[in-house]
Amino acid sequence: MLSRRTWLTLAAAAPAASQSASPVHRRLLDMTAQFHKQTGGEAWWYARHLESGREESYRPDERVRTASTIKLPIMTAAYHLAERGELLWDERIPLRKQDMVSGSGILREFSHGESLRMDDLVRLMIVISDNTATNLVLDRIGGDTVNAFLDTLGLKNTRTLRRIRGDGTQLKPTSGWSAAGRLPENQRYGIGVSTSRDMAELLALLHAGKVVSPGASREMFEILKRQQYKDCIGRRLAAGVTVASKSGALDALRSDAALVYTPKGTFAMALTVDGMKQTDYSEDNAGSILIAELAKAIVEGLAL
Repeated sequence: MLSRRTWLTLAAAAPAASQSASPVHRRLLDMTAQFHKQTGGEAWWYARHLESGREESYRPDERVRTASTIKLPIMTAAYHLAERGELLWDERIPLRKQDMVSGSGILREFSHGESLRMDDLVRLMIVISDNTATNLVLDRIGGDTVNAFLDTLGLKNTRTLRRIRGDGTQLKPTSGWSAAGRLPENQRYGIGVSTSRDMAELLALLHAGKVVSPGASREMFEILKRQQYKDCIGRRLAAGVTVASKSGALDALRSDAALVYTPKGTFAMALTVDGMKQTDYSEDNAGSILIAELAKAIVEGLAL
């Protein structure tokens, strides 16, 4: 992560450095610099118009905390195992009291001792970002299995690192480390690490039907369409636009990764902001609004 001094140097140099850049790129840089000035936060993004190949990016290959966007790669690995017959969607996973964690989701309200189908857990993990469901899926398939599958897709900068501990009000002890999670250099990333380019590339592969199989890709796309959190990328796009996404939030972070279908083409994009000084879980969080504005500008600019 860049230091504050380095960021300010880049922000100050942006107008001169981008004189030959596109108008949309200059606009994105200006929005990001203003966001940093107001909140202390930093930003990373990568987006591609899939039909034309036009791109917009800023720090796209720097590794960042994923928060709940790591649940998208976890889902793809579950589908990979199901395709190979190593996981059955109707197998039932018991819900124990010790499995329940705070934060997003609904399973923490269930009675322990119940059991749930694996396919239901995957849908809960994505559609309402259920933290308990995510841990149950991870326990079943293993973080190392997720990361090995990501390697087959060429996404070597994306790693699931450990189980979710819950939110800041009630944290469980750290557990469920993957081999990547045990590395000292990954400790600061929490549950997952990725880059904007990796996340967008995963979505582009999904759009092309190349994640597991065309049928599995279609099913995962339909689940992403139903994700209930649309306060970032989907927030300010025009009516009639379809957004299939997975978002994430921490006290200082907002992130979102999405396939965006518009009359002017399809976009794969991933945007992250982190380092905001003020914790704000309202719908007007400054990071969510920046991501919404960046996504709108990217769609309008790359579709020209």
